[in-house]
Amino acid sequence: LTLVISNNFLQLFFGWEAVGVMSYLLIGFWYTKESAIKANFKAFIVNRVGDMGFLLGIALIFSVIGSLDYQTVFTSSAILLEKDIVIASNTTISALTLACLLLFIGAMGKSAQMPLHVWLPDSMEGPTPISALIHAATMVTAGVYMIVRMFPLLSAGAGAHGGSPTMTVMAFIGAFTALFAATIAVAQNDVKRVLAYSTISQLGYMVAALGIGAYVAAAFHLMTHAFFKALLFMGSGSVIHGVEHGIHHTHEKLDPQDMLNMGGLAKRMPITFWTFLIGGFALSGFPFITAGFWSKDEILADAFAHGHWWVFVVLLLAAFLTAFYTMRQIALTFLGDPRSESAAHSHESTWTMTLPLVVLAFFALFAGFVGVHPDFPLLGELLGRNPFEHFVV
Repeated sequence: LTLVISNNFLQLFFGWEAVGVMSYLLIGFWYTKESAIKANFKAFIVNRVGDMGFLLGIALIFSVIGSLDYQTVFTSSAILLEKDIVIASNTTISALTLACLLLFIGAMGKSAQMPLHVWLPDSMEGPTPISALIHAATMVTAGVYMIVRMFPLLSAGAGAHGGSPTMTVMAFIGAFTALFAATIAVAQNDVKRVLAYSTISQLGYMVAALGIGAYVAAAFHLMTHAFFKALLFMGSGSVIHGVEHGIHHTHEKLDPQDMLNMGGLAKRMPITFWTFLIGGFALSGFPFITAGFWSKDEILADAFAHGHWWVFVVLLLAAFLTAFYTMRQIALTFLGDPRSESAAHSHESTWTMTLPLVVLAFFALFAGFVGVHPDFPLLGELLGRNPFEHFVV
């Protein structure tokens, strides 16, 4: 809340660091596991690298403008633009571009963009609800939120030069991360690591959208992604819980998170299966009936409409891979015959675990209708103005 409701960069930074500490503590929740301890240390160190850039950006803004209040900084962006910073002999860069790049480095660490993405897959060492809430829906999207919040700074540079260098960097890193992480997710067998790389890929989508100026579409995808990715993480937790019950029954020695040890769970865990399927369809962007379709479509439509062809093609390829690895995950986990005795003895989780899945599945289906573009054929006219865009703008 401190991070979200702050009206100045210093207060934002305090909330930013508090979130980092919280993430460190929650990744290492199982503090007797060596892998969890290494994972939380790795997350803390990598995030400090990004936060150093973030802090330098804040310091640069304060040194030039003398204030960290959002409104003051945004209205004084011309001062940042006019001041040149010498970075090498005979090479200068505007203070605005340098400040935006430094702030973006902070976002790269928090929102796991290449090359500061390495901590997020390991953060799956934390319990599943933490993966769902912190490392899919809230904390990792803080970097995207920060860029959306400071978008007037980015657009000030774009307005003066016809194109902001920072936004070009963001578009490249975001699009590359979206495709790069999707290719890795295809090869994962751990049910949670697939979703971790998927999260990196979807964050890349949001950053690429911001890079082409589609900040409303990025914020929209941030909102819909929170619902369906939290659903998938909680669903994977239910699956792991079911397989662990089978392990207690059969005393097999196997990894309860390895999808190659699963199979045939659809009949044994029907609520988990159907809600997971809804989440998978939303992540894949199944047309017209899932929230993920409307937000992804908005980003791709913006890239197409404004002539960012290479971003459009890369994100389209990433979308194809997303559908592929998601359906692979569902097939390995729920379909076919059980590939272990433990999977054969698994059973549906209790209502305290399945009720949140049903609630999240509802939003994974219907949350996208608040942001349907008015120009969308038939449905756009039927729903009228776009309430989400109206709220953000």
